[in-house]
Amino acid sequence: MDRGMLSGVFAPMVTPFEDDAILWKGLAANVEKMNESGLRGYFVLGTNGEFKSLPVEERFEVLRTVVKHRAKGQVVMAGCGAESTKETIDLVRRAAELGADMASLLMPSFFAKKMTADVMERYVVEVADKASIPVVLYNNPPVAAGVTIRLEVLRKLAGHPKVVGIKDSSKETYQENLQAASASFSVLAGSAAYFLDLLKRGGTGGVLSLANVFPAECARLYRAFVDGRLEEAEKLSRQLVELNTKVSGTFGVAGVKASMDLVGFVGGVPRRPHKGLTPEELQGLRRELEQSGFLRA
Repeated sequence: MDRGMLSGVFAPMVTPFEDDAILWKGLAANVEKMNESGLRGYFVLGTNGEFKSLPVEERFEVLRTVVKHRAKGQVVMAGCGAESTKETIDLVRRAAELGADMASLLMPSFFAKKMTADVMERYVVEVADKASIPVVLYNNPPVAAGVTIRLEVLRKLAGHPKVVGIKDSSKETYQENLQAASASFSVLAGSAAYFLDLLKRGGTGGVLSLANVFPAECARLYRAFVDGRLEEAEKLSRQLVELNTKVSGTFGVAGVKASMDLVGFVGGVPRRPHKGLTPEELQGLRRELEQSGFLRA
């Protein structure tokens, strides 16, 4: 696989809802607008996409929509992790049929204490052996009942021809997991909080929730680093880290969605039972975005 496919910034696409119904036109409009921002591609059906709130058929309609509206050359990763190996294999197959370029695997976590290193390794290998598209691992312990992909597992998986990288959303593990990086295995940041640090240490890109709100700025940070404009990259990074804390760090997906609405994308609200922001929280968020300089008053 061309390592460039995992080099750059990916937006972990949100699924916009209104009264629990998916705003399909809004989703398509988001992709078409983001196409012009310099993003490498899109991570669909991840945490920001609230994939656990979507029945399987809705998930694939979301994927179909993003694939249809992406720009030529952009990469689409589809979240395909499930609790069983069998279902995961089926999900990866369907994602590939719909045009996904890669499948992302969040570890099974219902029986979290049983997810030992050897069980994780077997799960990934059995899925990857059957996959027709490359597989990217997804390390996000807080949403996987604490199940964590560590270096001992990566060292065993990184040599598999279909296992091409990991999106690491854990600030506790990304530095260690970078030791598995190679010409055939990429490590991507799962947060703007350490995106630039990861690039400096040999990572190739990032899947950044803030790229749903400010995709051009996130892509500009990556380009500044690659082009050697480190002072510009450091300044942008400081701004984006601060914004990330105020948006997703404080409010989670609801904050990302509200911020998207404020800057002209279609965010909507989370699917119930989760709540959107209160009017007071929204007012405070608007003020923070205005003060950042990225949102004009």
